[in-house]
Amino acid sequence: MVRIVYRYGHRIGRDKRITTHVALVARAFGADGIVVDTLDKKLEEGVKDVVERFGGNFFIKTGLEWKKYFRKWEGKMVHLTMYGENVMDCIDEIKKWDDILIVVGSEKVPGEFYQLADYNVAIGNQPHSEVSALAIFLHLLTEGEWMRKKFNGVMEVIPTARGKRVKYNYEEILRREGCSPSVINHCRKVADLAMEIARRIKERGIEVDMEAVYAGAMLHDLGRARTHGIMHIVEGVEMAKKYGVSSKVLNIIRNHGGAGIDEEESKKLGLPPGDYTPRSIEEMIVAHADNLTGYDYREFRRAYEKFRKKAGEKAAVKLKELHKRLSEMAGTDIDEIVKEMK
Repeated sequence: MVRIVYRYGHRIGRDKRITTHVALVARAFGADGIVVDTLDKKLEEGVKDVVERFGGNFFIKTGLEWKKYFRKWEGKMVHLTMYGENVMDCIDEIKKWDDILIVVGSEKVPGEFYQLADYNVAIGNQPHSEVSALAIFLHLLTEGEWMRKKFNGVMEVIPTARGKRVKYNYEEILRREGCSPSVINHCRKVADLAMEIARRIKERGIEVDMEAVYAGAMLHDLGRARTHGIMHIVEGVEMAKKYGVSSKVLNIIRNHGGAGIDEEESKKLGLPPGDYTPRSIEEMIVAHADNLTGYDYREFRRAYEKFRKKAGEKAAVKLKELHKRLSEMAGTDIDEIVKEMK
């Protein structure tokens, strides 16, 4: 069974937004893809970006002239028009067919459309948007099955009475962006340790954003898909932005390098000017969980010696201060947590 929407008369300067909405409705309400008559690479990129983030197998193709496309189409053709027969009088018959091409015009269509179509269908007899017409038609065609469809994307909007809540598949983000299995495994281990440190701190009555800790820990090395140098912290922020993660999570990614990189150090390392010191509890937890995690967990002493040899005394001192501060907040030496995790 194939359901494809054909968008006729797309004008790049005028119809960019409305055609995008036609495509998004087609995707969300159960179509397999959309074909647009006018070549529009930006439109393609925008729709593909939604599919990449929110999931599904929806496709978009632009620049396919209607005469050639209609001639090759072997299924049934449904033309949505205000001047057709009432949808309720023909929808049961249309449901019987497997392959359906749904034609949606953005301007006056050639008279040939009415002759070529197997069904000219009207969603009411009053002027309104082709977006709403397509949504209602697909709803009736699928008998509402689109509402139960799982898209399995890296992002899923969770219905809530108030506010905005988005659930992310962080491992899938790492995978899609090109992180190696070893980096993904490292991120999992950092997240496990970070969450345990955060839990201990929260148990002592200190407010901790657990979701931000988990998200930041899972995505802290996202930039390693592009580089394993220190610039991965900057690259990671830019890569995470397209998924709409919060500024709190972006700051965790940005400031997870060691126990903090001050402005003077950032210049020496070639980073964009700025202070990359973890300041929030969530930033400190993830940064230190990363310090204590390689392919496996390591106790503070080993991490301290590694820092001192690789980055110098100043970096080692900052690591010691961070370890002490988090241990005080957790009510136990972080080494004890590391030992339990091992």
